[in-house]
Amino acid sequence: MTGPGAARAADQGLRDVVRVAAVGDIHLGPDCSGLLRPAFETLPECADVLLLAGDLTRHGTVVEAQVVAEEVRDLGVPVMAVLGNHDYDAGQEADVTRTLEAAGVAVLEGRAARMTVGEHTVGIAGVKGFCGGFAGRSAGEFGEPEMKAFVRTTRLAADGLRHALAGLATDGCRVRIALTHFSPVPDTLAGEPLEIYPFLGSYLLAEAIDVAGADLAVHGHAHLGAEHGTTAGGVRVRNVAQPVIDRAFALYDLPLDARPGGEPLGRPPVDPDDMRHG
Repeated sequence: MTGPGAARAADQGLRDVVRVAAVGDIHLGPDCSGLLRPAFETLPECADVLLLAGDLTRHGTVVEAQVVAEEVRDLGVPVMAVLGNHDYDAGQEADVTRTLEAAGVAVLEGRAARMTVGEHTVGIAGVKGFCGGFAGRSAGEFGEPEMKAFVRTTRLAADGLRHALAGLATDGCRVRIALTHFSPVPDTLAGEPLEIYPFLGSYLLAEAIDVAGADLAVHGHAHLGAEHGTTAGGVRVRNVAQPVIDRAFALYDLPLDARPGGEPLGRPPVDPDDMRHG
């Protein structure tokens, strides 16, 4: 629903969709101050929430995080984020998180945030995720301690995502969204060299999403990838890395009233005709 009718419905608490704006891999630094702010200031007109899918900075410094914070401060819509590998590079990820949170950003790592749209509760569960590869061509938690630690990092991230999504289902969230930096599926990596697929994501994230249930999964990281993908369980996946979407943010509509009786959407997934990207 768009136009004056949508505005009236929103005012009356009768909204039939949640409007999701999402972008990742914006890689801001001191020379980018004000770059995205004009576009972000339009969000109250077209979106209910802004999701940031990691790699918000170039090297994970507090100075860079301060630039990001000013781009998204007081936008008029909730802002929720996960960090990416670039945001960990300087070893200042805790300070980066605090800087973003001071600007009102909910930084999610193994936890979820909730918001109200109309009369409905919408939940976003987030983790950075990690590497490992995809079904049939993935690393295993076996052998040397270094390999076990590598895969364990991904498994623990996936466990955190699953628990956060499951908590949203228990709370009766009408719509549930999984937010990661690394990809849960190979579909959205199409265009990247096959040799680096194991370093761009892991099937364990998709398994967590399918087990717990979600209506949409959003990630970044794969600059040369594709926007659209699907988990084995049928959950829509969107790669919103800025080089992929080629705009300040992508927009997706998710229906709030797809099931009678106020049940959470969960699975089956949203029909593609009920989604748009702008």
